[in-house]
Amino acid sequence: MPGTAPESTSPVPADGALPPQVLDGAAGRRFGVYVHVPFCRVRCGYCDFTTYTAEELGPEAGASRAGYPRGVRDELALARRVLGAAGLPDRPASTVFLGGGTPTLLPAADVVGLVRAVEEAVGLADGAEVTTEANPDSVDREYLHRLAEGGLTRVSLGVQSAVPHVLATLDRTHDPDRVPQVVAWAREAGLDVSVDLIYGTPGESLEDWRASLELAVALAPDHVSAYALVVEAGTRMAVQVRRGELALPDDDDLADKYEVADQVLGAAGLGWYEVSNWARGAEHACRHNLGYWRGDDWWGVGPGAHSHVGGVRWWNVRHPSAWARAVHAGLSPAQGREVLTTSERAVEEVLLRSRLVEGLPLAAVPDQQRAEVAVMVGDGLLDDRAARAGRVVPTLRGRLLADVVARGLTG
Repeated sequence: MPGTAPESTSPVPADGALPPQVLDGAAGRRFGVYVHVPFCRVRCGYCDFTTYTAEELGPEAGASRAGYPRGVRDELALARRVLGAAGLPDRPASTVFLGGGTPTLLPAADVVGLVRAVEEAVGLADGAEVTTEANPDSVDREYLHRLAEGGLTRVSLGVQSAVPHVLATLDRTHDPDRVPQVVAWAREAGLDVSVDLIYGTPGESLEDWRASLELAVALAPDHVSAYALVVEAGTRMAVQVRRGELALPDDDDLADKYEVADQVLGAAGLGWYEVSNWARGAEHACRHNLGYWRGDDWWGVGPGAHSHVGGVRWWNVRHPSAWARAVHAGLSPAQGREVLTTSERAVEEVLLRSRLVEGLPLAAVPDQQRAEVAVMVGDGLLDDRAARAGRVVPTLRGRLLADVVARGLTG
């Protein structure tokens, strides 16, 4: 989940109780639910998410796929108690996002059951966006139809690349030739389709990346996410890089690939709305992820999941068994919590909203940094027309140098 770490942390009450500050402005914030499904068929070498294969987890209590839905229901019951005790207004979830891991390793009935559990615990708003991540080899026609019939509205496909040697480096197991069939099945079921891509994989050429983009636009998706690969410490890929077995691309290569992505996706009618995300019109932007960037509230369910309510952020224990023991006992599974100050929340708003095509009001920029806006307009980092209209919006160059823009706006 997006966010910046404040200077101080606070203990997590066993019952998960929230401080009174969460009520400030609550009526103006939307509420979403993220459900983390930690199971994977194969653990990819670049991944540092909270994911486990069945072999890693074994038969421990709470760690099995069969037992996982019960834990979700228990944590959602906790969420209902905590939100109600805090006096927060009744807000049904406007978005639900099932991520992982690979949620679609669960039976379709269980995936639908997770959504029903959210609806029973906190309610679903009319027209709620309900998304699941999926791998192209983890679903078939019948599965996708069952998801749509069960109330899901959107599928986010982990395509990552169209090039076999790139997929092999990423430890992805699907055949790229299967992707168009999966998209056709999703369309037939009435689901919106997002295609997720990764660029900057060791050994990926600019031509390889262009091939992946061309596959993506040929699918006519509603949405595309394209993220630069980050090799995180502790992953198998990080070890391979350290040993010299894999070579990472340089910043110029990543910038070239981002510019090609913006060009190819834009020409196909997909406009950027967040630095790494493009959609076929505002109605197809991922509303759940926009909630993160706009500072809305969400409850993250599952091992390793992060939550945010009214400037209070917390994160769950990572191991499924420890998480399950806590929620089965009616206790908060949170491992740590941060309570943001007013000034920290203001800085975070600038950091997050400056990544969006809608930008942020100039008035949200700290007074001492206002002069930097004119400088960054002159440097081609911020859009001149938007700035004259009182909004801060990055240019293409500003998106490439998003960290520079963020530092300039916050000091």
